[in-house]
Amino acid sequence: MSTLTICIVVAFLFGYLCIALESLTRVNKAAIALLMCVVCWTLLMLSPASFYPEIAEGSVVHHIAEVIEHHLGDAAGTLFFLMGAMTIVEIVDSNGGFNFVRDTMKTRSKRKLLWRVAFMTFFLSAILDNLTTSIVMIMVLRKLVQSREDRLLYAALVIIAANSGGAFSPIGDVTTIMLWIKGVITTQGVITEIFIPSLVSMVIPAFILSLQLNGKFDKEQNLPKADVSQFTKVQRDIIFWLGVGGLIFVPIFKTLTHLPPFMGILLVLGVLWTTTEIFHYNTSEDDTMAKRVSDIMTKIDLSTIMFFLGILMAVAVLQEVGVLTMLGEGLNEAFSGNYYVINGIIGVLSSIVDNVPLVAGCMGMYPVAAEGAMAVDGIFWQLLAYCAGVGGSMLIIGSAAGVVVMGLEKITFGWYMKKITWIVFVGYLSGILIYWLERMLLF
Repeated sequence: MSTLTICIVVAFLFGYLCIALESLTRVNKAAIALLMCVVCWTLLMLSPASFYPEIAEGSVVHHIAEVIEHHLGDAAGTLFFLMGAMTIVEIVDSNGGFNFVRDTMKTRSKRKLLWRVAFMTFFLSAILDNLTTSIVMIMVLRKLVQSREDRLLYAALVIIAANSGGAFSPIGDVTTIMLWIKGVITTQGVITEIFIPSLVSMVIPAFILSLQLNGKFDKEQNLPKADVSQFTKVQRDIIFWLGVGGLIFVPIFKTLTHLPPFMGILLVLGVLWTTTEIFHYNTSEDDTMAKRVSDIMTKIDLSTIMFFLGILMAVAVLQEVGVLTMLGEGLNEAFSGNYYVINGIIGVLSSIVDNVPLVAGCMGMYPVAAEGAMAVDGIFWQLLAYCAGVGGSMLIIGSAAGVVVMGLEKITFGWYMKKITWIVFVGYLSGILIYWLERMLLF
């Protein structure tokens, strides 16, 4: 490994450390990711010919520009998909489309509420995404559960269920979106083979948490009052089903047209946007279409988009200089190609550091094969989707869902690690065992 390659790796690891310690440094991880990306590419440009000896010296700069555009194109597909999905969810939420979720939760039994929250979060996460679902469910829980001690347990369950639900869906988690867009997993493959392990990884922790809840809520405290809305119930239901049904339709659209997934998202966004504008014709509002659009767009978390851009492009540098290939070969030699152990370790690591760069790195470390564990829908890629998604629940900083719930409910790192981590680990291992049994019995 050359000195320049070592410098690139050190720059990446230092940036990675700053991202992991965001709560201590108080510097937004998006800013660090963007800096890390630019520094790594700049270091590569100090001696580009050493990384591309097969390219003529006069053409190497032009070649790197093409390489950057190629990686940027791959990243842009993921980013446009995320922005479109976020906008769809904001349109549905801002027009009262999620009110039915709150109404469905109504019960005085603490344990009944826990199971309703678990399954609602699990399936909503598969359709929307784990980050958005977590925000929706925490907002609902604030109206239903007044006791902070009880609400912390429900909030922890939201993190677990959201990550487990996102792991078996091609659009449920950023990591599965990345794997799906890359083409290493298919919609049918990941749903049919990862659904049961993901469900087990949610049900077992939910059962353990349910043992800590007894009794009923006060009669008044968890009965939500209807919000005043400018739309009728029928209109809100139409908006909800257009948004959620549209997200479900995106994988079907990709299969039928063979267009990139973000094109399907843009189709759904266009239909939903047009519908809400038509509904606004009959309201008494005096605001303009431009104002409504700008209000919705300001709710999109652009810092998250910038973070993903920086991370994906920084990982691309490691791929270009051959570091990821070396790491992949090292893991294979250390564990003799045991993909259950390799992915199990990756899942644990995803609870310590963000799973997005981990998965991005794995996609660069391991080539897609025509057959075997590395083939499309092979053991490696499906386990990677499961482990990176579910494993992120072990620590509260290990997933986007955990970070957002931590901020909303002010959950401490220590409380979560003491009370929840071991519960998640039991469910995580159980899901891997179930996947192994599936492979042994069905294939």
